Amino acid sequence: MENHPKLSKRVSETENPVMVQIQQLLRGSKDAISLAQGVVYWQPPETALEKVGRMVWDPIVSRYGADEGLPELRAALLKKISSENNLNKSSIMITAGANQAFVNLVLILCDPGDSVVVFAPYYFNAFMSFQMTGITDIIVGPSDPQTLHPDVEWLEKTLSGANGKPIPKLVSVVNPGNPSGIFIPQPVLQRISDICKRTGTWLVVDNTYEYFMFDGLKHYCLEASHIVNIFSFSKVYGMMGWRIGYIAYPSDVQGMGAQLLKVQDNIPICASLIGQHLALYSIEAGREWIHERVKTLERNREILKEALSPLGKGAVKGGEGAIYLWAKLPEKFPEDFEVVQWLVSRHGIVVIPGSSSGSPGHIRISFGGLKEDDCLVAALRLRRGLEELVSVGMAR
Repeated sequence: MENHPKLSKRVSETENPVMVQIQQLLRGSKDAISLAQGVVYWQPPETALEKVGRMVWDPIVSRYGADEGLPELRAALLKKISSENNLNKSSIMITAGANQAFVNLVLILCDPGDSVVVFAPYYFNAFMSFQMTGITDIIVGPSDPQTLHPDVEWLEKTLSGANGKPIPKLVSVVNPGNPSGIFIPQPVLQRISDICKRTGTWLVVDNTYEYFMFDGLKHYCLEASHIVNIFSFSKVYGMMGWRIGYIAYPSDVQGMGAQLLKVQDNIPICASLIGQHLALYSIEAGREWIHERVKTLERNREILKEALSPLGKGAVKGGEGAIYLWAKLPEKFPEDFEVVQWLVSRHGIVVIPGSSSGSPGHIRISFGGLKEDDCLVAALRLRRGLEELVSVGMAR
């Protein structure tokens, strides 16, 4: 047997990315429709695309930029987070998407072996980020079975140190939620923040879906020296492939910006310059451009809620924010990935297994990636699949 160097145990033991598995399923199934990946159906603003199209030949966009991001984009975002998010004591770093922002933060806030807290159902990429950076004690907290809000009483006990274990270094939430589509009300998140502040624990809030709010709900942010907020251009402006996100971190934490720059300079150096310019020009389109598109998703949400109705009353949650519905499968089907595979092969429809988010026996359904006509086709397939699943099982 060949004696070769070993691969990293840290990364080898990291969970396999569920989206890679889903992409493999899609490649193996002709004409399958995806309700899996968290994407939107629209492209960036046309005026913004036209402007960056003219920039392609400018040598400046092929060079390195400032590690922390384009000065003009950072200035625009400081105005944005002040006027829209009520963040007035934060600094900005531009990253290659919100996922890279999260990795940057884990690297500067945590050490290998630290304890961290996520709440099930958690965002799978955040969980993987902890694993591959050497965080060996990932504590998965419960959520209220009815609301899916984080269990604050559990968190208070866990962060008290009463169990004799070290106090977790970081708590992470996504609001509104991925994969749940649930919005955490301000009093609940404030309690989480207060607990973290008392125990010296970082609170990282991913606000990727800040503009995706429904039923009259209003997004908000909290600001304090123990809170870091993450944002993204990917969904709201249809810029998934352009990979632009940003961190709003507390300006009064000495040295935090310098530590972020160390990580930034060794991962992307800087986010794509052409992408940053597109982000800057997209902001100019205004909030009405955003609202017009997000509003179209309300119809998709209702179409897919109806398609999920064979699962029964109370089985479907979410849809308050973000672009997701969260559904519980019948008890006799705990292996959700098998159900996902069956739905692809039998009915040509793709969803995400809840086990990838620490909640086996569930599925995540995205209502953002299709226009209404295509969503109706997908919903018909999904409903037929679930009706068959409930009535006769996974027939082949």
